[in-house]
Amino acid sequence: MMLARYKTVVFVCFSVLLGVKSTFSQQRTLKLWYDKPATDWMREALPIGNGYIGAMFFGGIGEEQIQFSEGSLWSGGPGANPAYNFGNRPDAWKYLGKVRELIKQGKLEEANELVEKHMTGVAPAKQPGDSTDWGDYGAQQTMGDLFIKIGHGQVPVEGYRRELDLQKAIGQVSYSIKGNAYYRCFFGSYPQGVMVYKFTSDKAERYVLHFNTPQHKEKESFEDLRYSCVGNVPNNKLAFETAYQLVTDGNVKYADGTVSVEGAKSLLIIHTAATAYQMRYPNYTGNDFRNIVKRRLDATKGINDKQLFQAHQEDYQRLFNRVSFHLSGHSADHLPTDKRQQLFFEGGEDVGLEQLYFQYGRYLMIAASRPGTMPMHLQGKWNNSVNPPWAADYHTNINEQMLYWPAELTNLAECHEPLIDYIESLVEPGKKSAHDFFHTRGWVVNTMNNAFGYTAVNWGLPWGFYPAGAAWLTQHVWEHYAFNPDKAYLRNRAYPIMQEAARFWIDYLTPDAEDHLVSSPSYSPEHGGISGGASMDHQIAWDILNNSFEAATVLGDQSFADTARRIRDRILPPQVGRWGQLQEWKEDVDDPHNKHRHVSHLFALHPGRQISPLKTPELAEAAKVGLEARGDEATGWSLGWKVNFWARLKDGDRALKLYKMVIKPAGAIKAGTGTVNYEGDGSGSYANLLDAHPPFQLDGNMGATAGVAEMLMQSQTGEIELLPALPTSWPTGEVKGLRARGGFTVNLKWEAGQLKAAEITADQTGPKAFVYQGKSRNIDLVAGKKYKLTLRDF
Repeated sequence: MMLARYKTVVFVCFSVLLGVKSTFSQQRTLKLWYDKPATDWMREALPIGNGYIGAMFFGGIGEEQIQFSEGSLWSGGPGANPAYNFGNRPDAWKYLGKVRELIKQGKLEEANELVEKHMTGVAPAKQPGDSTDWGDYGAQQTMGDLFIKIGHGQVPVEGYRRELDLQKAIGQVSYSIKGNAYYRCFFGSYPQGVMVYKFTSDKAERYVLHFNTPQHKEKESFEDLRYSCVGNVPNNKLAFETAYQLVTDGNVKYADGTVSVEGAKSLLIIHTAATAYQMRYPNYTGNDFRNIVKRRLDATKGINDKQLFQAHQEDYQRLFNRVSFHLSGHSADHLPTDKRQQLFFEGGEDVGLEQLYFQYGRYLMIAASRPGTMPMHLQGKWNNSVNPPWAADYHTNINEQMLYWPAELTNLAECHEPLIDYIESLVEPGKKSAHDFFHTRGWVVNTMNNAFGYTAVNWGLPWGFYPAGAAWLTQHVWEHYAFNPDKAYLRNRAYPIMQEAARFWIDYLTPDAEDHLVSSPSYSPEHGGISGGASMDHQIAWDILNNSFEAATVLGDQSFADTARRIRDRILPPQVGRWGQLQEWKEDVDDPHNKHRHVSHLFALHPGRQISPLKTPELAEAAKVGLEARGDEATGWSLGWKVNFWARLKDGDRALKLYKMVIKPAGAIKAGTGTVNYEGDGSGSYANLLDAHPPFQLDGNMGATAGVAEMLMQSQTGEIELLPALPTSWPTGEVKGLRARGGFTVNLKWEAGQLKAAEITADQTGPKAFVYQGKSRNIDLVAGKKYKLTLRDF
């Protein structure tokens, strides 16, 4: 009886907050929910965000914990070391000729030793008293934790539920104690730049709030129901402020950094944070963070929680509702998500979980990446450490790019903008690194990149030598145009970035004995040794020069178009090796038994467009041979990439198999007896469905989401291919709102494994080819007009 009464209270609360009615199926289908509080940040806490701030809530009964991080809070950079020089070695290029000569002579060990000694970047330096792992390179930082103790304490409760509603982008906790209902809701508002946490109860309660941080607190204050903490990062003195405004019917007291609220049935906490960081080379400071915090909180005065939530809903759903995805079949959403995930792994049908995981990636992107915010790092915007794994930085040998693969495909182009801003900020420091290490024009970045322009070759081999990172990033600049054709954007922003990235390769590539242009020296990312031509370098160089050729043609820059095409066509093409594999290096040395997580030499298949089953079938087959040899088992992000590979190879069943491996409980394996065992922290996803590398990295989530879109539609070859890799276990379904290159929005419906209807809306007038099961249909489209295709049209 008490549980039924509680559910009624929650429904009324939602109705008041929303002012709109949601269908029962939407509420059930797109929710992560649990019947107990979280005790582990990485595996169980649930993520919310407003682009600027990423927060994780635990849902503890006696005490709520909200851990949060602001994207621009970093250690390292100029503030951490007066001698910080972005990792550059000004005379490194003087050894390039000797290294190349040694490679030509086959003296690879000597060449590698010379690169390691003279052509790697300056390692992170620590100042006295610096307790961080990353020194002046730095790391993304947690800002701290807000703890809210509830007066009833840790007592038995009834009807406990903790959930994350993706349809509304709201976290909720609910339970009852002796007939009294307790409810919490959490959301991040991008328009207001604030996080909102509300606590309500039938019975008046006591709340005690305290902010803990590993950073240095300079000053805490409380005035007019507003708490403020001004502090700095000890490593570099980067200043920040976090503050919250209270709205409550209770009595409030403050002492020594602790806020107490007595006799409250309602407590609303409006929270924000900002830092002095500014994305501007070479100083990276100067942001008026105190004014930003004040302005955000002042703007919420006179606005009630319903209005805050409504503004959040209008903003969020404008993005999220662009794409819907439905599959016919069983959905086990009546189970808590962790139990549901386990049952799915054991073989239970749950197409609802497959839909949920796809939309979870889109939710996470909206929560973590909005115009004017920092780009997503390895963990998105969620980090609870001062020494996070791999510095929670921007890895550009796959990870940063994968984070943004769903942006254009799943109709979230605005969420791509922070990455493009970041790429633009790297050009100037990247030019210095290109000159110092290679004596070339253009710009580079390498594997690890921070918030302070560290574009140098990194400080270790083989992982750190990767100047192709810039050209790969630049693919995103071009793709933003390809999906949203805007000549002004292309001319004023994209093309200058692309030209400079292309100029590096025009200068760096060198002829081999057959007069092919090769990348020497080069290293395949994190795998193998020095080479006279890593295939990924060649494929990325081809990609940037091909994209630059197309951009120059659009803009009428014929001179640069001719140069880009000429160099592109001389690059060593993808090679097929002795056992039929696509070679990872110029040298045919691939090991058919190697299971390495990086499959870098398949870049030309995905995300590149140099290889496709339709246009280069022999190379596509060689890519398949290599992919089969690497096997399916891999780290989380590698599984995500393989979903996309198999989708591009038109094998939907294999792509779905990999997608399910991403979703499975982290570390779960099936024993020969059919029982389930766990081997430590293996790949998959944690109970909160965040992807396990392990540990947690967001790239696997995003790669998987992009992979589903690739199964349903592809446009990289110039045509729009409908249902190119539809799994047999998805016989009936519907997707709406996917985006195709050229500026097209596509809705698809299929039944019994066959296309039933496709609805296409073009942004621009002109002809377009559509492909289904190898058959092509050309249509002359008019901008804004809807066109329908059915199976009979092919």
